[in-house]
Amino acid sequence: MPLLVLLAATLRHHVPGYDPMTGLSVTVPAGTTVKGLVELLRLPAEDVKLIMVNGVAASWTTVLQGDERVALFPSVGGG
Repeated sequence: MPLLVLLAATLRHHVPGYDPMTGLSVTVPAGTTVKGLVELLRLPAEDVKLIMVNGVAASWTTVLQGDERVALFPSVGGG
């Protein structure tokens, strides 16, 4: 099942060739969780602090159904 994965800030550095203008098209088996997707992409899970699926906050155990937009964000600092 196809997904559109959008990576923010420093998470982009972990996926060679990632284009922030188009995101990343990924095909995963039906029933894959967000955690499984992060593992597939070889992203450091400890760096992912916010998960959004189709614009709604999600968790590591959210089961993906296909055709979702999954956005992953690291922690954000400010000052």
